[in-house]
Amino acid sequence: MSIERMEFVNIAGLTKDFDEVLIKLSECGCFHIESASKITGKEKGFKVLKEENPYTPVLKQLSEISSLTGVKYKNVSDEGIEMPEVPERYVGDVRKRLEEMADRKKAAKDKLTEYECALEQVNHLKGMNVDFQQLAACEFIKVRFGRLPVDSYSKLPYYEDKLFYFTYFTEETEYYWGVYFCPVSCADEIDEIFESLYFECMQISKFIHGTSDDAINELTALVQENKETVDKINEEMLELVNKAKPKLDAIFTRYKTQHDNFDLRTKAAVTNDKFLIVGFVPKNEADRFMKLFDSMSSVSVVMQPADVNGKLEPPIKLKNNKFTQPFSMFVEMYGLPSYNGINPTTFVAITYTLLFGIMFGDVGQGLVLAIAGALLWKFKKFALGPILTRVGISGAIFGLFYGSVFGFEELLDPVYEALGITFLPFKVMENVTTILVGAIALGVLIMFISILINIIIGIRNKKIEEALFGNNGIAGLVFFGSILVGAIGTLFGVKMFSVPYVLCLIILPLAAMFMREPLSYWVKGKKYHMESGLTDFIASNFFEVFEFLLGYATNTLSFVRIGGFVLSHASMMLVVMALADQVSTAAVPIVVIIGNIFVMGIEGLLVGIQTLRLEFYEIFSRFYSGDGKPFTPVKINYDENIE
Repeated sequence: MSIERMEFVNIAGLTKDFDEVLIKLSECGCFHIESASKITGKEKGFKVLKEENPYTPVLKQLSEISSLTGVKYKNVSDEGIEMPEVPERYVGDVRKRLEEMADRKKAAKDKLTEYECALEQVNHLKGMNVDFQQLAACEFIKVRFGRLPVDSYSKLPYYEDKLFYFTYFTEETEYYWGVYFCPVSCADEIDEIFESLYFECMQISKFIHGTSDDAINELTALVQENKETVDKINEEMLELVNKAKPKLDAIFTRYKTQHDNFDLRTKAAVTNDKFLIVGFVPKNEADRFMKLFDSMSSVSVVMQPADVNGKLEPPIKLKNNKFTQPFSMFVEMYGLPSYNGINPTTFVAITYTLLFGIMFGDVGQGLVLAIAGALLWKFKKFALGPILTRVGISGAIFGLFYGSVFGFEELLDPVYEALGITFLPFKVMENVTTILVGAIALGVLIMFISILINIIIGIRNKKIEEALFGNNGIAGLVFFGSILVGAIGTLFGVKMFSVPYVLCLIILPLAAMFMREPLSYWVKGKKYHMESGLTDFIASNFFEVFEFLLGYATNTLSFVRIGGFVLSHASMMLVVMALADQVSTAAVPIVVIIGNIFVMGIEGLLVGIQTLRLEFYEIFSRFYSGDGKPFTPVKINYDENIE
C-alpha cells in the first residue's frame, strides 16, 4: 500500500492558552510533535522552556508505593471519588505508613532468615545431646562444628598421631556433618589440617541453647512466629493500599496527565507572551484537528504541505489493508521508508507468504499453524499470530500441490485420480532438480521485481545514478537479464553470446556501472570533478563493480535455500514415517503426532527465519533504505513506569 500523507502544522497563541492547547494535543491522538527550536532559531527571539516538572515528586512517591506493594495504577476518572484537599500530602502519608510497615517487615524477615539458617545447621547435628553453650565455654578444649567432604573423611587416618577427635551426626552424599575436638594448645595446627581437608566450619548461632533437640524445638517456634509476623504485616500493607487504591488511582491519573502535558512544553518555543508549537498531522485528520481549536480565537493553526520545511523530516505512518497489516512489523524491524519512498509491506506480505508456503507445504501442518496463529492473536494478542495464520494457509495450499497431509504423501492420490487431475500431486522427493531450478527461477523473478521497484523509486526521487547506472538500476537490470537469458539460451542449444550481444548487453552495462558517477553528472548537465585522482577512481570503481558481480551470483544462489527447505521438510517427514513403521501398531499414532509436532516446531521456526532473511538481505537490500522515522502522536502514557 502507500504511506500516509502528512500536513505540517504551526500552532501559535498566547501563553495563557498554552496548557489548554497541550491538553487538546495529547487528547486528539493524531498530532506528532516536533521541537519548534529546529525551525525558529535564537535569532527570532524564541527560546525553549527548561522548567522542572512540578508533578514529578508526587509521581515518584506513587512509584515508591508501587514498588513497596506491587500495586498497578489504573487510568480512572476522579468523578464520584472524594479527593483529598492536598493530594501530595495524602500520597506522602500513605507512603510513610507503608515504609514504616516495610521496615518492620524487613526486621522480621531478617530475623526469620537468621533463625532458618540456625535451624538448618542444628538439623545436621541431631542426636548431640550435649548443651552447645557448655561446649563453647570449655576452657581447655576447642570445639569446631561443620561439614567435611566424604573424600576428605577417608584421609583422617593419615593424621591419627595428631591430638583431635572427629565424629559425625549426619551423613549426606557429599558431606559428613559433625564436630571435632582438640586441645587449646594445638588448636591452630589442627585447624590448619582440617582447613586443608576442606572442612567448612559452622558458626553456632547465639540463638542455639541446650541440646540439639532443645535448639530445634526453640528455633522451629521462632521461625513460625516470625513467619506469622511477616504475614500479618503483609496483610496490614494490603489492607492499607486497598483502602487507598481508588484515591491513588485518581491522583495518579490526574498527575500523570499533567506531568506528560507539562513535558510537552519543552518541545515548544516561546517569546514574551506567545508560544509556537510545530508538528505533523495525517492529511485525512486535518479537518478534525482544525476544529479542535475553533473555540480558541487567540490560537492560530496553519496547515502546510509536509515537505514545506526542509529542516524537519515528515514522520512515517504506513497505510495497509487487513491482509498486509500484520507484516508491517517486519518492515518496522528493518526500518520505516522515507516520506517520498514506497511502503513495501504489500510486497513483503505477498513474497513472505508465498515463500513460507512453498517451503512449508503440508495441508495438515499448515492448517494447524493457521489455527494456532488465530488462537494466539485472539487470546494473547500475539503479534505473530496473524502472520502465522496467513503463512499457515499458504502452507496448506502448497500442501495440496505436494499431496502431503501430516507427512502422508499418498493420502490425496485417490482424490486427484477421482477428479481426473493427472499432474498432481507433485512428489517432492521425485523432482529434486525441478525444485532447485524452480527455486532459483523464483528468486530471479523476485530480484527482477526488486530492481524494477528501485528504478521507479530512483526516477521518482530524481536519483539518476541509482535509477540508470547503479547495480540495481537499468544498467544492472540489463546486465543481469542478459547473462541469464544468454545462459538459458546456451542450455537449450541457442547461441546467444555473440559479439554484438556481449558488447551491447554485457560490456556496455558494466561500463555504465563503472562510470556511474560521471554519467549521472553528465545526465544532470553538471560537470564532474574527480576528487581523489584517476588511479583511486579506477581502483575503487573496479572493486565496487566486482562486488556487484559477486552480489548477483550469491544473491541468485541464495534462493536455492527455498528448494533446500522444501526437500528438508519432506525428508524430515519421511524420517517420521520410517520411525512409525518400526513401532507397534498401537504406538504409530503417538510417533506420528510427536513427529509432526517436532517438524512443525523446528521446520516452522527455521523456515520463518530464513524467509525473513531473504526479505531483508536479498530483497530489501536492492531498493529499500529504511531510514524513516515513525509517526508517534503525543498521548498520555498511563502504562509507562514512573521515573
